[in-house]
Amino acid sequence: MKITDAQRRARLVGRQFADVSKPEDVVKSVLALHATDPATVYLSVLARARSLTVEDVRAAMYDRRSLVRLMAMRRTLFVLAHDDVPVVHAAASLGVAKTMRARLKKQVSTLPTEPEVKNVDTWLAEVESSTEERLRTVGTATGAELSAAVPLLKTAILPTTDKAYDVKRYVTSEVLVMMAAEGKMVRVEPRGAWTSRRHAWAPIEQWWPGGIPVVDEAESRRELVRRWLEAFGPATFDDVQWWTGWNKTQTRGALSGLDTVDVELEAGDGVMLTGTSFGDDAAGVMLLPALDPTPMGWKQRDWYLGDYKAPLFDTFGNIGPTIWVDGRIVGGWAVTPAGEVATELFEDIGSHASEVAAEAGRITDLLDGAAIVPTFPTPLEKKLRGKK
Repeated sequence: MKITDAQRRARLVGRQFADVSKPEDVVKSVLALHATDPATVYLSVLARARSLTVEDVRAAMYDRRSLVRLMAMRRTLFVLAHDDVPVVHAAASLGVAKTMRARLKKQVSTLPTEPEVKNVDTWLAEVESSTEERLRTVGTATGAELSAAVPLLKTAILPTTDKAYDVKRYVTSEVLVMMAAEGKMVRVEPRGAWTSRRHAWAPIEQWWPGGIPVVDEAESRRELVRRWLEAFGPATFDDVQWWTGWNKTQTRGALSGLDTVDVELEAGDGVMLTGTSFGDDAAGVMLLPALDPTPMGWKQRDWYLGDYKAPLFDTFGNIGPTIWVDGRIVGGWAVTPAGEVATELFEDIGSHASEVAAEAGRITDLLDGAAIVPTFPTPLEKKLRGKK
Protein backbone atom coordinates (compact mmCIF):
# COMPACT_ATOMS: atom_id res chain seq x y z
CA MET A 1 0.00 0.00 0.00
CA LYS A 2 1.32 3.43 -0.94
CA ILE A 3 0.74 6.44 1.32
CA THR A 4 1.51 9.88 -0.10
CA ASP A 5 2.97 12.83 1.76
CA ALA A 6 -0.32 14.67 1.18
CA GLN A 7 -2.19 11.88 2.97
CA ARG A 8 0.27 12.01 5.87
CA ARG A 9 -0.16 15.77 6.17
CA ALA A 10 -3.95 15.45 6.11
CA ARG A 11 -3.82 12.87 8.90
CA LEU A 12 -1.42 15.04 10.90
CA VAL A 13 -3.87 17.96 10.78
CA GLY A 14 -6.87 15.81 11.63
CA ARG A 15 -5.11 13.98 14.47
CA GLN A 16 -2.83 16.59 16.03
CA PHE A 17 -4.22 19.99 15.03
CA ALA A 18 -7.89 19.56 15.90
CA ASP A 19 -9.25 22.32 18.15
CA VAL A 20 -10.10 20.61 21.44
CA SER A 21 -11.49 21.80 24.77
CA LYS A 22 -9.12 20.46 27.45
CA PRO A 23 -5.37 20.26 28.03
CA GLU A 24 -5.78 16.54 28.57
CA ASP A 25 -7.25 16.21 25.05
CA VAL A 26 -4.22 17.92 23.56
CA VAL A 27 -1.85 15.53 25.29
CA LYS A 28 -3.91 12.57 24.12
CA SER A 29 -3.71 13.80 20.52
CA VAL A 30 0.12 13.88 20.53
CA LEU A 31 0.77 11.26 23.26
CA ALA A 32 3.31 13.45 25.10
CA LEU A 33 4.28 17.11 25.19
CA HIS A 34 7.93 18.10 25.13
CA ALA A 35 8.69 19.80 28.43
CA THR A 36 12.36 20.78 28.32
CA ASP A 37 11.11 24.38 28.15
CA PRO A 38 8.22 24.92 30.60
CA ALA A 39 6.66 27.45 28.21
CA THR A 40 6.46 24.81 25.45
CA VAL A 41 3.92 22.80 27.43
CA TYR A 42 1.62 25.79 27.74
CA LEU A 43 2.08 27.04 24.19
CA SER A 44 1.62 23.56 22.68
CA VAL A 45 -1.73 23.29 24.46
CA LEU A 46 -2.85 26.84 23.73
CA ALA A 47 -2.06 26.43 20.02
CA ARG A 48 -4.48 23.50 19.79
CA ALA A 49 -7.11 24.38 22.41
CA ARG A 50 -7.91 27.94 21.47
CA SER A 51 -10.52 28.54 24.17
CA LEU A 52 -8.07 27.87 26.99
CA THR A 53 -5.75 30.13 29.01
CA VAL A 54 -2.42 29.75 30.75
CA GLU A 55 -4.28 29.16 34.02
CA ASP A 56 -6.26 26.28 32.49
CA VAL A 57 -3.03 24.48 31.61
CA ARG A 58 -1.52 25.14 35.04
CA ALA A 59 -4.63 23.75 36.74
CA ALA A 60 -4.46 20.50 34.75
CA MET A 61 -0.85 19.94 35.79
CA TYR A 62 -0.85 21.07 39.39
CA ASP A 63 -4.42 21.18 40.71
CA ARG A 64 -6.10 18.21 38.99
CA ARG A 65 -2.72 16.47 38.55
CA SER A 66 -4.08 14.86 35.41
CA LEU A 67 -0.84 15.74 33.59
CA VAL A 68 2.59 14.76 34.89
CA ARG A 69 6.14 15.86 34.01
CA LEU A 70 8.45 12.88 33.47
CA MET A 71 11.94 12.14 32.15
CA ALA A 72 11.40 9.53 29.47
CA MET A 73 12.20 8.87 25.80
CA ARG A 74 15.68 9.96 24.68
CA ARG A 75 16.34 11.28 28.20
CA THR A 76 13.94 14.13 27.41
CA LEU A 77 11.38 15.75 29.70
CA PHE A 78 7.77 15.20 28.68
CA VAL A 79 4.34 15.97 30.07
CA LEU A 80 2.06 12.94 29.93
CA ALA A 81 -1.44 12.01 30.97
CA HIS A 82 -1.42 10.68 34.54
CA ASP A 83 -2.85 7.33 33.43
CA ASP A 84 -0.12 6.86 30.80
CA VAL A 85 2.78 7.32 33.20
CA PRO A 86 3.06 3.65 34.32
CA VAL A 87 3.49 2.50 30.69
CA VAL A 88 6.00 5.20 29.75
CA HIS A 89 7.86 4.76 33.04
CA ALA A 90 8.36 1.04 32.37
CA ALA A 91 9.02 1.40 28.64
CA ALA A 92 11.41 4.35 28.74
CA SER A 93 12.07 6.09 32.07
CA LEU A 94 13.52 3.12 33.91
CA GLY A 95 15.99 2.48 31.11
CA VAL A 96 17.09 6.11 31.22
CA ALA A 97 17.40 5.92 35.00
CA LYS A 98 19.55 2.79 34.80
CA THR A 99 21.99 4.55 32.46
CA MET A 100 22.06 7.63 34.67
CA ARG A 101 22.75 5.59 37.82
CA ALA A 102 25.63 3.72 36.18
CA ARG A 103 27.14 6.98 34.89
CA LEU A 104 26.87 8.73 38.26
CA LYS A 105 28.43 5.81 40.13
CA LYS A 106 31.29 5.64 37.64
CA GLN A 107 31.99 9.35 37.97
CA VAL A 108 31.94 9.37 41.75
CA SER A 109 34.05 6.24 42.05
CA THR A 110 36.71 7.19 39.47
CA LEU A 111 37.00 10.99 39.71
CA PRO A 112 38.12 13.11 42.68
CA THR A 113 35.26 14.36 44.83
CA GLU A 114 34.75 16.84 47.64
CA PRO A 115 34.24 15.45 50.22
CA GLU A 116 35.96 12.20 49.32
CA VAL A 117 33.62 9.29 48.66
CA LYS A 118 35.12 6.03 49.89
CA ASN A 119 32.21 3.69 49.14
CA VAL A 120 29.97 4.86 46.31
CA ASP A 121 27.11 2.44 47.06
CA THR A 122 26.93 3.45 50.71
CA TRP A 123 27.20 7.12 49.80
CA LEU A 124 24.46 6.96 47.16
CA ALA A 125 22.09 5.00 49.40
CA GLU A 126 22.50 7.63 52.12
CA VAL A 127 21.98 10.51 49.67
CA GLU A 128 18.76 8.97 48.39
CA SER A 129 17.30 8.04 51.76
CA SER A 130 18.09 11.45 53.25
CA THR A 131 16.58 13.22 50.26
CA GLU A 132 13.39 11.17 50.37
CA GLU A 133 13.08 11.70 54.12
CA ARG A 134 13.49 15.45 53.74
CA LEU A 135 10.90 15.63 50.96
CA ARG A 136 8.36 13.69 53.01
CA THR A 137 8.95 16.10 55.90
CA VAL A 138 8.54 19.36 53.98
CA GLY A 139 6.16 18.22 51.20
CA THR A 140 7.84 20.10 48.34
CA ALA A 141 11.29 21.63 47.88
CA THR A 142 13.54 22.97 45.13
CA GLY A 143 16.91 21.44 44.39
CA ALA A 144 18.61 24.32 46.20
CA GLU A 145 16.45 23.78 49.28
CA LEU A 146 17.12 20.06 49.27
CA SER A 147 20.88 20.48 48.91
CA ALA A 148 20.86 22.94 51.82
CA ALA A 149 19.11 20.36 54.01
CA VAL A 150 20.96 17.28 52.71
CA PRO A 151 24.70 18.13 52.65
CA LEU A 152 25.60 14.99 50.70
CA LEU A 153 23.69 16.41 47.73
CA LYS A 154 26.44 19.02 47.58
CA THR A 155 29.11 16.43 46.94
CA ALA A 156 31.25 17.92 44.18
CA ILE A 157 33.06 16.22 41.31
CA LEU A 158 36.38 18.02 40.91
CA PRO A 159 38.14 18.91 37.64
CA THR A 160 41.04 16.77 36.48
CA THR A 161 42.29 18.97 33.64
CA ASP A 162 42.79 22.66 32.95
CA LYS A 163 40.16 22.67 30.18
CA ALA A 164 37.62 25.49 30.39
CA TYR A 165 34.70 23.06 30.44
CA ASP A 166 36.22 20.88 33.17
CA VAL A 167 34.93 22.62 36.28
CA LYS A 168 33.84 21.75 39.78
CA ARG A 169 30.22 20.58 39.70
CA TYR A 170 27.80 19.36 42.30
CA VAL A 171 25.88 16.11 41.93
CA THR A 172 22.60 17.66 43.11
CA SER A 173 20.82 17.79 39.77
CA GLU A 174 22.07 14.39 38.58
CA VAL A 175 20.87 12.69 41.76
CA LEU A 176 17.45 14.35 41.78
CA VAL A 177 16.78 13.73 38.08
CA MET A 178 17.87 10.09 38.46
CA MET A 179 15.61 9.58 41.47
CA ALA A 180 12.68 11.08 39.60
CA ALA A 181 13.30 8.83 36.58
CA GLU A 182 13.28 5.87 38.96
CA GLY A 183 9.88 6.94 40.25
CA LYS A 184 10.88 8.12 43.73
CA MET A 185 9.87 11.75 43.32
CA VAL A 186 8.06 14.02 40.87
CA ARG A 187 8.50 17.53 39.49
CA VAL A 188 5.77 19.86 40.66
CA GLU A 189 4.87 23.51 40.18
CA PRO A 190 7.89 25.80 39.76
CA ARG A 191 8.64 28.72 41.99
CA GLY A 192 7.90 31.97 40.22
CA ALA A 193 6.22 32.52 36.85
CA TRP A 194 4.71 29.82 34.66
CA THR A 195 7.75 30.13 32.38
CA SER A 196 10.16 29.33 35.23
CA ARG A 197 12.53 26.36 35.02
CA ARG A 198 12.90 26.21 38.83
CA HIS A 199 10.56 23.28 39.39
CA ALA A 200 10.08 22.01 42.90
CA TRP A 201 10.10 18.33 43.84
CA ALA A 202 7.58 16.27 45.79
CA PRO A 203 7.47 12.67 47.05
CA ILE A 204 5.98 10.33 44.47
CA GLU A 205 3.35 9.31 47.04
CA GLN A 206 1.68 12.70 46.65
CA TRP A 207 0.71 11.68 43.09
CA TRP A 208 0.56 7.87 43.46
CA PRO A 209 -0.02 6.80 47.11
CA GLY A 210 1.53 3.40 46.44
CA GLY A 211 4.15 4.64 43.98
CA ILE A 212 3.94 4.42 40.19
CA PRO A 213 2.19 1.10 39.39
CA VAL A 214 4.57 -1.59 38.17
CA VAL A 215 3.78 -2.96 34.69
CA ASP A 216 5.59 -5.35 32.36
CA GLU A 217 8.40 -3.73 30.37
CA ALA A 218 7.87 -5.64 27.10
CA GLU A 219 4.12 -5.06 27.14
CA SER A 220 4.73 -1.40 27.94
CA ARG A 221 7.05 -1.03 24.94
CA ARG A 222 4.40 -2.47 22.66
CA GLU A 223 1.72 -0.22 24.11
CA LEU A 224 3.91 2.87 23.82
CA VAL A 225 4.59 2.17 20.13
CA ARG A 226 0.91 1.45 19.51
CA ARG A 227 -0.04 4.80 21.05
CA TRP A 228 2.72 6.54 19.10
CA LEU A 229 1.54 5.08 15.79
CA GLU A 230 -2.00 6.20 16.60
CA ALA A 231 -0.72 9.77 16.84
CA PHE A 232 2.22 9.80 14.40
CA GLY A 233 1.75 6.90 12.01
CA PRO A 234 2.34 5.92 9.32
CA ALA A 235 6.06 6.22 9.84
CA THR A 236 9.36 4.57 9.07
CA PHE A 237 11.19 2.15 11.37
CA ASP A 238 13.85 4.84 11.87
CA ASP A 239 11.16 7.28 13.00
CA VAL A 240 9.94 4.84 15.67
CA GLN A 241 13.43 4.02 16.86
CA TRP A 242 14.50 7.68 16.99
CA TRP A 243 11.44 8.85 18.91
CA THR A 244 11.61 6.08 21.49
CA GLY A 245 15.39 6.20 21.86
CA TRP A 246 15.58 2.40 21.84
CA ASN A 247 17.99 0.15 19.99
CA LYS A 248 16.94 -1.76 16.87
CA THR A 249 16.23 -5.00 18.73
CA GLN A 250 13.95 -3.29 21.25
CA THR A 251 12.15 -1.42 18.47
CA ARG A 252 11.61 -4.53 16.36
CA GLY A 253 10.35 -6.41 19.40
CA ALA A 254 7.79 -3.74 20.20
CA LEU A 255 6.56 -3.52 16.60
CA SER A 256 6.35 -7.29 16.16
CA GLY A 257 3.66 -7.57 18.82
CA LEU A 258 1.31 -5.10 17.12
CA ASP A 259 -1.37 -5.45 14.44
CA THR A 260 0.32 -3.40 11.71
CA VAL A 261 0.53 -3.23 7.94
CA ASP A 262 3.62 -2.43 5.89
CA VAL A 263 3.26 0.63 3.67
CA GLU A 264 5.28 2.47 1.05
CA LEU A 265 6.00 6.07 1.99
CA GLU A 266 7.70 8.68 -0.15
CA ALA A 267 10.40 8.60 2.55
CA GLY A 268 10.83 4.82 2.20
CA ASP A 269 9.38 1.67 3.74
CA GLY A 270 6.96 2.38 6.56
CA VAL A 271 4.44 0.88 8.92
CA MET A 272 1.05 1.83 10.31
CA LEU A 273 -1.59 0.31 12.53
CA THR A 274 -4.20 -1.78 10.75
CA GLY A 275 -7.29 0.34 10.28
CA THR A 276 -5.47 3.69 10.19
CA SER A 277 -7.70 6.24 8.46
CA PHE A 278 -6.85 9.36 6.47
CA GLY A 279 -8.79 12.59 6.05
CA ASP A 280 -9.33 14.33 2.74
CA ASP A 281 -8.41 17.88 3.71
CA ALA A 282 -5.25 19.21 5.36
CA ALA A 283 -6.55 22.71 5.98
CA GLY A 284 -5.53 24.74 8.99
CA VAL A 285 -3.09 27.30 10.40
CA MET A 286 -1.08 26.66 13.56
CA LEU A 287 1.73 28.45 15.39
CA LEU A 288 3.66 25.82 17.34
CA PRO A 289 6.35 26.61 19.93
CA ALA A 290 9.97 25.52 20.09
CA LEU A 291 10.34 21.76 20.64
CA ASP A 292 6.66 21.12 20.02
CA PRO A 293 5.96 17.36 19.78
CA THR A 294 4.65 17.55 16.21
CA PRO A 295 7.79 18.80 14.41
CA MET A 296 9.88 16.72 16.85
CA GLY A 297 7.80 13.60 16.21
CA TRP A 298 9.72 12.06 13.31
CA LYS A 299 13.36 11.57 12.37
CA GLN A 300 12.59 11.99 8.66
CA ARG A 301 10.92 15.37 8.24
CA ASP A 302 11.06 16.32 4.55
CA TRP A 303 7.34 15.62 4.03
CA TYR A 304 6.34 18.53 6.24
CA LEU A 305 9.57 20.56 6.60
CA GLY A 306 10.72 20.86 3.00
CA ASP A 307 13.88 22.94 2.54
CA TYR A 308 13.41 25.05 5.65
CA LYS A 309 15.66 23.24 8.10
CA ALA A 310 18.52 25.79 8.24
CA PRO A 311 16.64 28.74 9.79
CA LEU A 312 14.49 26.63 12.10
CA PHE A 313 16.90 24.17 13.75
CA ASP A 314 19.93 24.64 15.97
CA THR A 315 23.09 22.59 15.43
CA PHE A 316 21.90 19.88 17.86
CA GLY A 317 18.65 19.11 16.04
CA ASN A 318 16.28 21.18 18.19
CA ILE A 319 13.54 23.05 16.36
CA GLY A 320 12.38 26.56 17.10
CA PRO A 321 8.84 28.02 16.84
CA THR A 322 7.16 27.15 13.53
CA ILE A 323 4.23 28.31 11.41
CA TRP A 324 2.14 25.56 9.82
CA VAL A 325 -0.34 25.73 6.98
CA ASP A 326 -2.14 22.64 5.63
CA GLY A 327 0.10 20.24 7.53
CA ARG A 328 3.47 21.64 6.53
CA ILE A 329 5.88 24.26 7.82
CA VAL A 330 5.85 27.60 5.98
CA GLY A 331 7.60 29.96 8.40
CA GLY A 332 8.70 30.68 11.93
CA TRP A 333 8.01 33.03 14.82
CA ALA A 334 9.42 34.30 18.09
CA VAL A 335 8.39 36.33 21.11
CA THR A 336 10.09 39.71 21.28
CA PRO A 337 11.38 41.17 24.56
CA ALA A 338 8.17 43.22 24.64
CA GLY A 339 6.09 40.03 24.69
CA GLU A 340 4.81 40.34 21.13
CA VAL A 341 4.76 37.50 18.60
CA ALA A 342 6.84 38.34 15.50
CA THR A 343 6.49 36.12 12.42
CA GLU A 344 8.31 35.44 9.16
CA LEU A 345 6.86 33.48 6.25
CA PHE A 346 9.11 31.61 3.83
CA GLU A 347 6.60 31.61 0.97
CA ASP A 348 3.39 33.16 -0.29
CA ILE A 349 0.50 31.47 1.51
CA GLY A 350 -2.27 33.62 0.08
CA SER A 351 -5.31 34.21 2.26
CA HIS A 352 -3.79 32.14 5.06
CA ALA A 353 -1.50 35.09 5.84
CA SER A 354 -4.34 36.86 7.62
CA GLU A 355 -4.97 33.74 9.72
CA VAL A 356 -1.30 33.66 10.71
CA ALA A 357 -1.51 37.30 11.77
CA ALA A 358 -4.65 36.59 13.78
CA GLU A 359 -2.98 33.64 15.55
CA ALA A 360 0.08 35.77 16.33
CA GLY A 361 -2.19 38.36 17.88
CA ARG A 362 -4.09 35.76 19.91
CA ILE A 363 -0.90 34.27 21.34
CA THR A 364 0.44 37.75 22.10
CA ASP A 365 -2.70 38.45 24.13
CA LEU A 366 -2.41 35.15 26.01
CA LEU A 367 1.24 35.85 26.90
CA ASP A 368 0.22 39.14 28.52
CA GLY A 369 3.72 40.55 28.27
CA ALA A 370 5.63 37.38 29.21
CA ALA A 371 8.92 37.01 27.37
CA ILE A 372 9.63 33.51 26.02
CA VAL A 373 13.27 32.59 25.37
CA PRO A 374 13.80 28.97 24.24
CA THR A 375 16.56 26.93 25.84
CA PHE A 376 17.83 26.14 22.34
CA PRO A 377 17.57 29.34 20.24
CA THR A 378 17.56 28.88 16.48
CA PRO A 379 18.74 31.26 13.72
CA LEU A 380 15.31 32.60 12.79
CA GLU A 381 14.11 32.79 16.40
CA LYS A 382 17.15 34.85 17.37
CA LYS A 383 16.69 37.09 14.35
CA LEU A 384 13.04 37.80 15.12
CA ARG A 385 13.85 38.36 18.78
CA GLY A 386 16.49 40.90 17.79
CA LYS A 387 19.47 38.85 18.99
CA LYS A 388 22.64 38.23 16.99
